[in-house]
Amino acid sequence: MNTANNALAPRVAGPVPASKQAEPAQYLTFMLSGETFAIGILAIKEIIEYHALTTVPMMPECVRGVINLRGAVVPVMDLQARFGRPSSPVTKRTCIVIVEVHSAGAGEPDSQVIGVLVDVVNEVLEIGPEDIEPPPAFGARIRTDFMQGMGRVKGRFVILLDVNQVFSLDDIAQLSALVPEVPVA
Repeated sequence: MNTANNALAPRVAGPVPASKQAEPAQYLTFMLSGETFAIGILAIKEIIEYHALTTVPMMPECVRGVINLRGAVVPVMDLQARFGRPSSPVTKRTCIVIVEVHSAGAGEPDSQVIGVLVDVVNEVLEIGPEDIEPPPAFGARIRTDFMQGMGRVKGRFVILLDVNQVFSLDDIAQLSALVPEVPVA
């Protein structure tokens, strides 16, 4: 048998070595009320310093306002409020992480840029698939559908957020529909 032809022959699928199954992914870690969270780096467009927001009436509590980002109106979400917690105070280290969220609904834009208010940005970490556990079935203080998983980093867990679930445009639209209308006098 010709060895040159063997090199071009299709390979029979067999077990893939663990080292080749999946590459580590990079995550931006940040703090919210002393807890560490992370978002996949591919969803992040930039990190900007916190500055005054323009509030918009009749928005859900988790939408703090909007900013002008190079001529584009970008809503800014308070992640603490989105998780049903009290808002963190704004400090010198408060940042806005600009993320791109992809929607799956028909007739909606493919993606939306949203600002996320965080207490402090930590670092970018590489977390391998072997260090990611599935979201817990109970005991977490946020909805498990908001989580991609729990990343093990230096003996501690980091909550890996699923940006498309946390910042779901459908969920936010439903929240704004719940805001009571103020009667016009």
